[in-house]
Formats: sequence, structure tokens, C-alpha cells
Amino acid sequence: MIEKLPTELKRCKYRVHAVAREYGLRFPEIIYEVLDYEAMNRVAAYAGFPQRYPHWSFGMQYDQHAKSYRYGLSRIYEMVVNSRPVYAYLLKCNNLVDQKLVMAHVCGHGDFFGENLWFGRTDRKALDTFANHGSAVQKYIDQHGAAEVEKFLDICLSLQQLVDIHSQFIRRKPNGNRNGGQSEESGPESVRKLPVERHYMDSFLNPREHVEAQRKELEKKKRERELLKIPESPERDVLLFLIEHAPLENWQRDILGMIRQESYYYLPQAQTKIMNEGWASFWHSKILTGSDKGNAYVQPAPDPVLEAAEVVDYADHCSGTLAMGRRLNPYKLGLAIWRDLEERWNRGQFGKEWEECDDFQEKSHWDRKLGQGRQKIFEVRRIYNDVQFIDEFFTPEISQHLKLFAYRYERSSNTYKITSRAYDEIKRKLLFSLTNYGSPVVEVENANFKNRGELFLRHVLHEGVDLDLKKAAATLEYFHWLWKRPVYLVTVVKEEEIALKFDGTHHQIPAAKLASIQ
Repeated sequence: MIEKLPTELKRCKYRVHAVAREYGLRFPEIIYEVLDYEAMNRVAAYAGFPQRYPHWSFGMQYDQHAKSYRYGLSRIYEMVVNSRPVYAYLLKCNNLVDQKLVMAHVCGHGDFFGENLWFGRTDRKALDTFANHGSAVQKYIDQHGAAEVEKFLDICLSLQQLVDIHSQFIRRKPNGNRNGGQSEESGPESVRKLPVERHYMDSFLNPREHVEAQRKELEKKKRERELLKIPESPERDVLLFLIEHAPLENWQRDILGMIRQESYYYLPQAQTKIMNEGWASFWHSKILTGSDKGNAYVQPAPDPVLEAAEVVDYADHCSGTLAMGRRLNPYKLGLAIWRDLEERWNRGQFGKEWEECDDFQEKSHWDRKLGQGRQKIFEVRRIYNDVQFIDEFFTPEISQHLKLFAYRYERSSNTYKITSRAYDEIKRKLLFSLTNYGSPVVEVENANFKNRGELFLRHVLHEGVDLDLKKAAATLEYFHWLWKRPVYLVTVVKEEEIALKFDGTHHQIPAAKLASIQ
């Protein structure tokens, strides 16, 4: 059940938004909707969208959210959709402090969505787009049956992460030629004809048989080139390659295109999870508590939104949100880096002089009173993603302050063991987990392998974390279903390159490697 925003919440909205804008945040119109917990769970199952295509995975998500809420394990406080206008959802049973917190947090997200470079090409009409996808899939269900469409959706969703994270910033040639080559009609390999001054002489100087022979020869050469290797260079946008070249029916090609479009919508959020959540947490703290009051570098600072009696409830809520468990908390890490970044640039703790200073006592009292912190964080918010953010601004002091460590699972003792507290090792693991948002990078290397139309894939950017061969084998079955020909995947297992193959009936996996991971 969706309710209109009550008068009390409207007053909170106007106050929170006014303070946020005083701090310099720039965000579009934000529309809040109040939902009861059942409606909130339904919307959360659809990742914030009120309507999507039917699929069993959404029902599974709803059941998980509903049971977590019912048993008191978790509660959804905040959900926001990157669109124009921004849509955000408030849980009806939350107290007023929580509603203020969510509104302030959403202001931070709205600013980040609108100003960060990596969100520059996302679909701002996503609610309409996703609803249209739902209607189109339902039409195909009516035409081809629910079982057939759901089976194909399962395949598409299993491959949805195989996109190129940089492709949205690549400008294609106007003629649509993805490889930047010349067309047959205008390039150096076009049909050659002798120039004529009178059009009636054309048939004599350029006999039709001669022109046709040239055209057939060009077509033959083109087919030979295509038989050599497709694509000409490795293609990282695997979904696009399948859309363009796999033997699919029109409705299948359309659904795969929808899944690819939705993958690119979610991609910037995966690339900036730590920055985005940290940015929203950084600003909701300032907006609600007025923590800049008394800060010599920020004057004047707006009055806080919270009343004095509400601060304890706010602190109690934040202590749960920022708690660190076995998994990395993006809210906690992002907030720590943003605060450290502002403080360092306010005090001048950067540059050659700072880096070359080896006096601990001098560094601990270092303050050049530059006051550049606010300017710097807005600059970083504009152009960075998580990999760049961690690489440049994650410091040994932050790692020590958050008590971070690297660990691994030991199968022999069925326990997790700390392997290192060293800053370099922690940073390396952080960066690796964020590269390609933690997903393996797979490229189409040859779609005409052995000149038999077989699909050859390669796992690239291998950084010491091997693929799960059982899951890889299952994924090859999906590829074969789409490609209709044998599929190969080359990867690295235990520092040795191996090739997996599925021909439609049998898997070919090196027995020693398969046994070693069972």
C-alpha cells in the first residue's frame, strides 16, 4: 500500500533539503513514497522498481526480505532509485528520527547520482524503461509460454555481468562499423570502374560481366576474412556480441538486449558502492547533527535538523549501520575515507612536503590551515570511482583505525584465519575485489574457432583467484544453448593455463584440476 507523504514528513523533507542545499549538495527533485513493510519488501525484491518482468528470482528475494523482517533479523530503512526525478521509499513504521535520517541520506545519493562522472550515461528514465521491459516480457510469455521464456531468462541472468565496464564511454563510428573500418562501397576495395564522359558509353567501357565478376570476388574475399577470425579483436562486451552474432530468435534477441541494458544501468552503482554509500553517510551526519558547527574551516555552518532529544536515537541507529563484521562495510569504509580526505586537505597533509616528512611528532601536529577540504571532496566525488578512490586515498592510518585485516578459510579446521594486517596486503585485496566490480573478465576471442564456427572465450585479468570450475562448466552450457556450437573457455587454475570445453553433450575438463577443487 502506497501512502501520500504526511504533513509532518513534508515539513521534515523541506527542512532536510534546505540544509542539504546550504551545504552545496545538488540534487534533482526527490519524490518520497511511504510504504508498509509488505509493499516495501515487494519493491525491494524488484531492486526499488515497482514493476519488472516476472521471474522466480524476484519471488525468492521477496521471501528473504519478508522472513528477515518478520523474525527481526533486518529491516529496510532506505531505498532510492537513480532516475529523474529521484524516487525514495520510507517505511511507514519507522520513527521520525529514522525518516529524517533516510531523507538526509537520500540527498547525498541524489547528489552523487547527478554529479558523478560514472553515472553520466545511465538511463534517467529507468522506471519507465524497466516497466516497459516487464510488459514486453509478459507479451512474450503469452506468445511462447512461461516455461520457455523463464528458461531463457535464467540463461540471460546467468551471463548478465559479462559486459564491458568502459563501453558506455566509447564513441562508435557513425556508420555503425564497430571496428572502425571502411565500407565496401566507399573503401579501397570497392568495385573499380573506368571513368566515362557519356553515360551511354558506360556499358562498353565497364561491361556488366566484368563489374559483376569484381563484386563476386570482393564478396568472396569478405567471406574469407570473416572465416579467419570473428571478431577482429577480442570483444569484452560479451552480451552485445551474442545479440549481434548468436543464432537467436527475435524475441530472444530482444530479451537479451533488455538484460544487457539493465546491467549497464546497475554498473555505475557497482563501480562506486563505497564512494556512494560513504558520501551519503558523510552528508547525513552533517545535515542532521550540524557537526560542522565550530569548525574553523567551514563557516558559517547550517543549524542541525535533529533536536537534542533525537541525537541518542540517531547515534543508536548509526552504530548498527556502521558496524563492521566479517564482510567489509562500504558505509564504514567510505565514510572514514571521506572524513579523512576532508581533514587532510583542510590541514594541508598532502603533497611533496608532507610525503617527505619522516618526523612522526611533526606530522601529528601538521596544520597548514589551507581549508581546501570541502573543495577537494566535491572534486573527488565528481570524477572518481571506487578503484581510483581506494588506490589514491586509502591510507595506512585508515586501515589501522578501522582494524582491517585479510583472512582466508581453512577447510581442514573449518575456520577462518587472519593472514595479514599489513596495509599493502589489505589494499591489494581491496583493489582486486573492486576490479570489474568483483566479477571475472571474459572476452570473446574467436567466434570461428578452428574455422568451424565454434566459440572461443578467454578469462583475462587473472589476479590469483581461480574460477570455480563447476560454475564455469555450467556457464559453458548456457553459452552452448545460445551459440548452438561447441564452446571453449581458457582460464588459469593453480597458475596453470587450462581449456574447458562443452560440445553440447560432454564436458572436457582436465581431470586433475577438477579433482583438486572437489
